[in-house]
Amino acid sequence: MSFTVLKKIGDAQKKAAVVDVRSGDTVKVTQKIKEGDKFRLQVFEGVVIRTDRKDSHTARITVRKIASGVGVEKSFLIHNPLVEKIEIVRRAKVRRKNLSYLRERSGKSARLTNKAFDRAAVNDLTSEIAAAAHEAVEVAQDVAENVTDKAEEVAEKVADGVAEVAEEIKDQAAEAVKNVSEKIEEVKESITDQEKKA
Repeated sequence: MSFTVLKKIGDAQKKAAVVDVRSGDTVKVTQKIKEGDKFRLQVFEGVVIRTDRKDSHTARITVRKIASGVGVEKSFLIHNPLVEKIEIVRRAKVRRKNLSYLRERSGKSARLTNKAFDRAAVNDLTSEIAAAAHEAVEVAQDVAENVTDKAEEVAEKVADGVAEVAEEIKDQAAEAVKNVSEKIEEVKESITDQEKKA
């Protein structure tokens, strides 16, 4: 039960759609950088050497590039609001999920074999966003139906409860009237007996 609740909370933090980034992809990550009261966009381009928890709201990619002969790596949380956009530039043929061996290589030995892919289709998220929006609408409709059903069920139970209470009160009132009538008859009889004796 608690796992389901946590999953729902995590899914609510996800972006509507993200690109399908894989290990070996060369990507351009556009990130918002805050400086004082202002934001600027910074692009980091490199090879994805690792992907983690792709289905989770904490999905992360590690991107590596060579800057002035020095290897630089940055990790990005895909669903982080500060990650503005991820664009796949090239796709390589790799057999591993973790390409940490690239850290030990440089020059030609660090090159990956490119493979053909439809860049425009992979980076286009409009259809995925539309599908996600449609799914969200369906989920909202299901929730609304469940809430309506529950409300009707509760209303029915309340109505049944009120009817039972009313019936019980009616029975108690009838019994009270009967008791009062009996008491009145007893009082009348006692008064009659006293008058006879007098």
